Amino acid sequence: MFVGNEDRLNAVLENIAEALDISPSEYERAVESYQAVGKWLEEGYAEFYPGSTARPEIYPQGSIRLGTIVRPIKNGLEADYDVDLVCELQVGLIDPSPSNAGAVKHQVGNRLKYNKTYADKLDPEGRRCWTLDYIRNDGNGFHIDVLPCIPDETSTSLYADTAISVTHKDKEANTYELKPSNPKGYATWFESQNITFVELMPQQKQAILEKAVNLQTRQALYKSIDQVPDQLVRTPLQRAVQILKRHRDMRFASEERNKIKPISIIITTIAASLYQGEGNLYYTLKNILTKLGLYAELQKSQFATLHESIAGLGLISREADGTWVIPNPANPGENFADRWHEDNDARAHAFFQWIEMVQNDLTILLEGGDAGNILTVLESSFGTRAVSKALTMISPMGPAVITKKGVPHVEIRKPPKPWGSRD
Repeated sequence: MFVGNEDRLNAVLENIAEALDISPSEYERAVESYQAVGKWLEEGYAEFYPGSTARPEIYPQGSIRLGTIVRPIKNGLEADYDVDLVCELQVGLIDPSPSNAGAVKHQVGNRLKYNKTYADKLDPEGRRCWTLDYIRNDGNGFHIDVLPCIPDETSTSLYADTAISVTHKDKEANTYELKPSNPKGYATWFESQNITFVELMPQQKQAILEKAVNLQTRQALYKSIDQVPDQLVRTPLQRAVQILKRHRDMRFASEERNKIKPISIIITTIAASLYQGEGNLYYTLKNILTKLGLYAELQKSQFATLHESIAGLGLISREADGTWVIPNPANPGENFADRWHEDNDARAHAFFQWIEMVQNDLTILLEGGDAGNILTVLESSFGTRAVSKALTMISPMGPAVITKKGVPHVEIRKPPKPWGSRD
């Protein structure tokens, strides 16, 4: 499936991932905003959080913390970046009744509403979060999802010391409950899988230092490498997650398909679990997709014999009753695939069909062929704006660099191979 032209395709994919990414200037604006929100939430503990023994703990979670953030696609158009912020009230163990879960949710919401600046940005209550919408700056915007929660003192997982219980609202029944989660533990696990980070960090931070500018002042954004945040460094694993998430968004853009699209936490978990320190994005994707394709046998039967390369991983499995399981590595009791059995395994089938789509699209790009077809595949897979920006990074001619010879010729500057790399 994957033959020849690997270096060229890797360079194109790298540039597409960069085009999808949040810029250093946008990142700093988002950090400044969520730190201000966090400060406001912290300062309200004595008045707004009855029963709290200390200030709430505020910290980022999700893609902004993992370094896998991409601009999402909504209704066929690029939307604002998602920035996830945890507000962990320090109330200890409480009765997990709907009234208490609802109280936790609204204590945080009421604190946000008490500030006119945030009240004006606040969306209607979501299932788990309170969302603050920020005005677009130079065409780019973001929103902050504030997740109310409390410590989970009942967890017995490996990362139990950072486990939390998040509030969840059933909008139809208008009831609340607390559900287990562990974003800190998950981030710790992801970092342990991201084994090329330390080696690639110095070179990438130097490049960011040299290029990053403040969009308003046009001055250098950072004065030294020490000021460049770790969250802006991107390894092949992080780039692979970005590429896969955008391809997912494009291929499940319709309202009907959006209901069964693979969720980001599954994509991230599987990619990180299968990453083996490959030295570039292309080989990382090749490894992930090849092994994921082997799991498709489980669609036929929960008793299917898996290939020896994946049989012992426990990454995707099915119970005797046919229920699908993808465990949260930071909380094995949580099943990310808990809805895959619904509607005759619709989400499971959609996932494996999508994996095949990614493989087919990369094959077309790799083998070259008609220039128009290549550009069509690129744009339908990753979006017109991202592809145009990525190709402009390669050449000022932009999409015109696509020729009948396939993916464009670019000067390849390979990063040093990590220990254990197979490429």
